[in-house]
Amino acid sequence: MEKVFGLIGATVSHSFSKAYFDEKFFREGLRDYHYELFPLENIKQLETLLKDTKGLSGLNVTIPYKEQVLKYLDEIDGFAKKIGAVNVIRIKDGKLQGYNTDSDAFFETIEKWLPRDKTFKALILGTGGSSKAVQEALKKLNIPYQLVSRDAKNGNITYEDLEKNPAILQESKLLINTTPLGMSPNTETLPPIDFESIGAEHYVYDLIYNPARTLFLQKAEMRGATIRNGLEMLHVQAEKSWTIWNN
Repeated sequence: MEKVFGLIGATVSHSFSKAYFDEKFFREGLRDYHYELFPLENIKQLETLLKDTKGLSGLNVTIPYKEQVLKYLDEIDGFAKKIGAVNVIRIKDGKLQGYNTDSDAFFETIEKWLPRDKTFKALILGTGGSSKAVQEALKKLNIPYQLVSRDAKNGNITYEDLEKNPAILQESKLLINTTPLGMSPNTETLPPIDFESIGAEHYVYDLIYNPARTLFLQKAEMRGATIRNGLEMLHVQAEKSWTIWNN
């Protein structure tokens, strides 16, 4: 029986998810399983996608729909509800069940990356669904953090605040980009921070994996920072998605 899985988002052509799952299905002999990319101009198009796609059994969700998709779900896993964002949907008996694998995937990759003998304060760039997953992981690691966004709200600091007070960036040795700035095809963009405030003691994690080294990571690396992209996180969350779809 044919089963279709896929990725929904505003821009999905950059994603490695299709190649990852195509290879997985081939390796495991699942010839009737397919993974497709579904670009949606707005989240309302999800209804048409569900109606028109025969055999649709599961979806991954990417920017900017991880929060917007919640209202379309019949059930939301408790952990995903706590985070307030969903990146995996299981479709069973016509019901949409939402889960979050981003947070655990980020937790697993950053826990083994950061040195155990150092303590960190973090800056999380962005406040969307991916940011919420990262926040939950940092709480588990007991790493205090501040959110950075373009607009000041709910106690967030702004990029302008960082510019006015370089000490914030200098003292926050863990920097995490959860925004799409720098993601293919818009590789010339990056979060507007002063890289002069970054040094060899900084650890800089960009959730973007395409390109492998965003302009953001390149500039941080030039200042001596230890850098990491989101490719391993993608692989971990993809396997967790697969477990959910086959549970």
